[in-house]
Amino acid sequence: IGEQVSLRCSFKSSSPITASLTVDWTYRPLTGGQMETIFHYQSVPYPTTVGKFKDRISWVGNVAKGDASIAIQSPVMSDNGTFICSVKNPPDV
Repeated sequence: IGEQVSLRCSFKSSSPITASLTVDWTYRPLTGGQMETIFHYQSVPYPTTVGKFKDRISWVGNVAKGDASIAIQSPVMSDNGTFICSVKNPPDV
């Protein structure tokens, strides 16, 4: 609580890494409910501009090294939930 936390995500792809590679992070609260996209990456990071994670997510990954990790600033207990990392590198999905 209160410190930056890293959410690790690593991937391997059978296709070369190109600008069409995308990373999507989604979140569902522990209490259930809708999944929401909290981060998108395609050549550059696109952190969410709405919701509870607005202005608190930063990109710490390096797709050339198979790393799609993010960091969350100032986590609180209510951030607890399921975080899913999805990497697509066409044609390898």
